[in-house]
Amino acid sequence: MRRRRLRAALTALALTTAGLAALPATVPPAAAAPALPRPAAAPDWSTAVVDSTMARYTPAGIGGWSYPVGLYLYGQYLTYRRTHDPRYLTYIKSYVDRFVKSDGSIDQSFNSLDSMQAGRLLVILHHETGQDRYRKAAKKIRDRLTTYPRTSDGGFWHADNSGRAHQLWADGVYMVNPFLVEYGREFGDSAYTNDEAARQLAVYGSHLQVGNGLLRHAYDESRTASWADPQTGLAPEHWCRAVGWYAMAIVNVLDAIPESQPRRPQLLGIFRHLAAGLERYQDPAGGRWFQVMDKGARSDDWTETSCSSMFTYALSRGVQQGYLDPHYAAVARRGYEGVLAKISVGADGRTNLADISVGTNVGDYAYYAARTRAVNDFHGLGAFLIMNEQLRGE
Repeated sequence: MRRRRLRAALTALALTTAGLAALPATVPPAAAAPALPRPAAAPDWSTAVVDSTMARYTPAGIGGWSYPVGLYLYGQYLTYRRTHDPRYLTYIKSYVDRFVKSDGSIDQSFNSLDSMQAGRLLVILHHETGQDRYRKAAKKIRDRLTTYPRTSDGGFWHADNSGRAHQLWADGVYMVNPFLVEYGREFGDSAYTNDEAARQLAVYGSHLQVGNGLLRHAYDESRTASWADPQTGLAPEHWCRAVGWYAMAIVNVLDAIPESQPRRPQLLGIFRHLAAGLERYQDPAGGRWFQVMDKGARSDDWTETSCSSMFTYALSRGVQQGYLDPHYAAVARRGYEGVLAKISVGADGRTNLADISVGTNVGDYAYYAARTRAVNDFHGLGAFLIMNEQLRGE
């Protein structure tokens, strides 16, 4: 029996080494098999992107108070929370301290939802430092919402000016609602902030989501905007990043509000309907999503990196939290692989993230398709970091 087992083992060894060159008779076969190389560890793309961006821009030179910079720095903060690299938090604080004085005053009117997004950094810095000036600055946004204009059913206008009056843009839900729920948690105001955030997502979703599960870019209650359908008030297209903003915001708010929140079932329904649409319109070839989401068959449409990161994050987090069916994890994985195909390292050793749409107003198909496809735009860098911190460990 022992001899039979030895013969079987030698036969198996011969089969596994059949492709190798013949070995000298003096060398025992077992010693001749080369050690298999260990698979290379996946690069830490988050730290690579953050280090590259910090090398390109100082906190003073990265730009003004704006939502694209705010989005990017929020992604940098997520990377800090994992790595605890103090440089990352110091950089964020140096940026914010350009705008917040020692007495907590901040020279912003907050007359648009876009201007509120970077307020998340105020909540973060209060949490990390305990300095009261960040609470005072964040409270200015909270107080502004009490007088901020709304549609007849309570949705915040995209901006308090004549060009945006009566309009809901899907972008806007991300600009204010994640800030709201985080503000409420940090400062004991969740009774208001959770209800308001859930209300905003419900109102926006009720207007913008259509039968295919996707959201139109915008809605005009007055029906006077040049892009508004005279019957529905809706914009004509599904612009991918607008839908991406909504997808991330609904996950953030669902994560924050309690199970008993009355609007939670409605939000889950909106999210699940959206997820089905995302699965339907994902590019089967590359795993990403198209700039105009439902027109990928057109030759001038193209897959866009920031929204693909946003959808990948939202689907993955939705599965993780039990909001979505587990099969969406595979949709997210295809999206993740598709986005990773768009990042590279240049000759200078710094990362480059390609095919990011620049900032965009509401328009028609030709307008979206012709938007500049930028490299390292902050919309894409921030969304990439949020996505990568969600999926990198899978």
